[in-house]
Amino acid sequence: MGSNKTLVMKKHLAKKLKQNRPIPHWFRLKTDNRIRYNAKRRYWRRTKLKL
Repeated sequence: MGSNKTLVMKKHLAKKLKQNRPIPHWFRLKTDNRIRYNAKRRYWRRTKLKL
């Protein structure tokens, strides 16, 4: 991706960057360990964004 980005594209990438994190530890305790990991986690090399 080039260094020149539109505001819409930049916001879209920022949202995806924020989503790509593990679930908090307190959430695992809250759900009694039923949800153990973030199923929507994305690795930049494996899965590309559909942009």
